[in-house]
Amino acid sequence: MKIYIDADGCPVVKNTLKIVEKFHIPCVIICDTAHRIEHENAETIVVEKGADSVDFHLVNLIQKGDIAITQDYGLAAMCLSKQATVLNQDGREYTNENISGLLEFRAVSKKIRQSGGRLKGMPKRTVAQDIAFEQTLRELLIKNGEGL
Repeated sequence: MKIYIDADGCPVVKNTLKIVEKFHIPCVIICDTAHRIEHENAETIVVEKGADSVDFHLVNLIQKGDIAITQDYGLAAMCLSKQATVLNQDGREYTNENISGLLEFRAVSKKIRQSGGRLKGMPKRTVAQDIAFEQTLRELLIKNGEGL
């Protein structure tokens, strides 16, 4: 099992690295040249800037049983199709049961923006969100027998 982080704009890179260090899980940070992130407890792969370049690189590496951390619904769907587990930055697990609705929400939101509409932005990140993410990731690793 490996953990792959879609690190472009990901607010939980450090949180993830703290946990993988304790569980001794291999971790791969994937980012583009604008977001280069290096850490001693993870492999970093830097790809060229471009629409979805990080996403496509990650989905080509991920395998059944791996974990992806992303806030991108499209990437989440591709990882699920490869039988990986996918978490967002708040600790929500993307599943085959909820991904269709999330992709539909993304499509509707895009149409609203393209027609000149505005959507409310993301609220400021809270400590509670970090705690929820870390708890979910730990529980997932324990459930999969990691770090025991």
